[in-house]
Amino acid sequence: MTIQTISLLPAVFETVLGQSMMFKAQQKRLVKFIHHDLRQYGIGPRRQVDDKPYGGGDGMLLMIEPLWRAISEAKRLDPRARVIITSPRGERWRQSLAAAYAAEPTGLIFVCGRYEGFDERVMSLVDHAYSAGDFVLTGGELPALVMIDSIVRLIPGVLGGATSAQIESFADGRTLEYPQYTRPEEFNGARVPEVLLSGDHAAIARWRQRQSKKLS
Repeated sequence: MTIQTISLLPAVFETVLGQSMMFKAQQKRLVKFIHHDLRQYGIGPRRQVDDKPYGGGDGMLLMIEPLWRAISEAKRLDPRARVIITSPRGERWRQSLAAAYAAEPTGLIFVCGRYEGFDERVMSLVDHAYSAGDFVLTGGELPALVMIDSIVRLIPGVLGGATSAQIESFADGRTLEYPQYTRPEEFNGARVPEVLLSGDHAAIARWRQRQSKKLS
């Protein structure tokens, strides 16, 4: 899968996605990241990317021309890629969406807003708009990173265990994962539940199921 990002802060993606499981996914050739600096598609010698909104109002908007150029270049590299924009008014991101995107080889292009938003005409190039939650951030980079991470980790072969993605929180769209423990058996008076030390796999499975229901 090829995932492209369009942002004024490409270094954010390069840094975060160059670590841990995202780095390993690239090493295994399970995913390829391409990061576009929106400033490189700006207008004039100063590479302008923003301007005041028509009708007045506070802040600046990302202009249509740089966005159009950047998306067009990303589509040239991957014509079948779907364009996703991060926006507070978009559909709420959830685990089932991450799983659906991970299951398809189609490339993705994440467009990150900044300032007060973007010229509405860019939506004619967008396939889906998603929100990370009911709050506002200074830019779309963090929501895009959340979405990318949640997708890539579900691509077969990225996580270590064959069933890792199947038993974690929200894997079935509803329940939270049960509590887990590791050594030592006791720390500051707090002990690991005896059932987990029993070796009785059926009892452990029942305990985990009960705990998941409590937490959900």
